[in-house]
Amino acid sequence: MEIINAITGEVEGRVQGVGYRYFVLDIAEQLGLAGWVRNLPDGNVEYLVQGPDAPVKEFLRKLEAGPPLSRVERVTRNDVPVDAEMTGFELRY
Repeated sequence: MEIINAITGEVEGRVQGVGYRYFVLDIAEQLGLAGWVRNLPDGNVEYLVQGPDAPVKEFLRKLEAGPPLSRVERVTRNDVPVDAEMTGFELRY
């Protein structure tokens, strides 16, 4: 049986105005993960992702790299309960 993880957190650094949310959306869709991503008023980006263990770990690795114009300083993560109703990945505003 596959282990399903659900994780939320924030990405700090130069992550707004550089296509970061679209980068996250593309990664999540490529990996078949569910969740969402949004900008925060303080300049950080918040995310929630859930799916099988290996793709979630790959997602987190890619968050740390970011797109070319970004400068990721820190990625936080907290485990949260899995939402069995959640499907797809979306941008939130």
